[in-house]
Amino acid sequence: MEVSTTEKLSTARSSLPSTADFPNARTAAFECSQTERCHQPLCPRCGTGADGSHTRLRLLLVEDNPADVELELVALRKDGFVVSGDVAQTPEEFISRIQATSYDLVLADYNLPQWKGTEALEILCRENLDVPFIIVTGYLGEEKAVDYIKQGATDCVLKDRMARLPIAVRRALEEKRLRDQRREHERELASKVAELARSNAELEQFAYVASHDLQEPLRMIANYTQLLAERYRGKLDEQADKYIRYSVDCAVRMQALIQDLLKFSRVGKAEIEPRITECHAVVEQAVKNLQAAVLESGALVNWSGLPAVMADPSQLVQVFQNLIANAIKFHGAEKPIIQIDSEKKNDEWVLTVSDNGIGIPGENWEDIFVIFRRLHTRDEYAGNGIGLSICKKIVERHGGKIWIEAQPTPGCCFKFTLPMKVPQAAQGANV
Repeated sequence: MEVSTTEKLSTARSSLPSTADFPNARTAAFECSQTERCHQPLCPRCGTGADGSHTRLRLLLVEDNPADVELELVALRKDGFVVSGDVAQTPEEFISRIQATSYDLVLADYNLPQWKGTEALEILCRENLDVPFIIVTGYLGEEKAVDYIKQGATDCVLKDRMARLPIAVRRALEEKRLRDQRREHERELASKVAELARSNAELEQFAYVASHDLQEPLRMIANYTQLLAERYRGKLDEQADKYIRYSVDCAVRMQALIQDLLKFSRVGKAEIEPRITECHAVVEQAVKNLQAAVLESGALVNWSGLPAVMADPSQLVQVFQNLIANAIKFHGAEKPIIQIDSEKKNDEWVLTVSDNGIGIPGENWEDIFVIFRRLHTRDEYAGNGIGLSICKKIVERHGGKIWIEAQPTPGCCFKFTLPMKVPQAAQGANV
């Protein structure tokens, strides 16, 4: 049955059915107000329960039959909903409504004279609107119902089973609430990640500038204290010589710390230029850079069958160089033996650098990668605890991770991941 737009809107927007439809309803205005509660178990005029509970609901109904519109509104009001809404019969009218008004729910008949109500679901997708959508129809096959739910409809309710409508509506609203909650959490998380990234960038910039600007005054302090030591050693009393020695040692140590901080900052500031990199060539370069330490300690560095990975060659050299240098520095009674292996895992390579040294206690496997974290005194081993933190930063900037694993023999086993080599057609090209 065709009805005019004015008739449709009047039907949909009527705040309540007439009192003739509900002969038992009280007629006094206060009986249905928000401050005065009806004494019936459920007020048929406003849909408010005896406990005062109610849910306000703004609907958009895709329907051509005023009787069906009224049937849906009454079913919802009887279940405690305070309902208002609009009616749309054409795609143009539907688009105009959703662009002008924010709706809590869309109830759509399956088949209208001018279009299918389910096409409204496609319009909502195109408009990028997340509005719960329920199909209310006289008949819809199970296969079509499942298909529409897959497309995004929350539920399908038959008109001769209208008692199911409030249940479907509550479920649709709850699912919408959970989606909104998830999106809000995702926005908060994204905001915190962006804020953390900005904070880290500012800290890196501060560390770089501060360490760079501190170098010159520290150099002057170190030079003059060393000059004092050379010129006045033995000419003053023993206490003065000790003070001068302490000053020189502290100045030199501060210079080393500042230089290490600069190294760490440069890793974060440097642009990564990943390309197809042969790991065996990188390891050869790292061992060559450590030639003096290798010869002095008699270390053996073994590797074979290492893969090609997507990485910045110069930064990858730094990773292997730091890990091999650590293995040499922290060796035991026997001469250092370092083994470098690789394993293909899913879409990445897992590279292993293991040794026969003194090892690292399990409780320190995570914090050992923190900048300036040391497990030994300076009298036992030189260094400032910067090497492993640089390795971690480089590996993570390449999209990988680095960790320590237990091994059956004494020593330490470092593992880190890197992306696999790109397909054959892309070899030789920079990325």
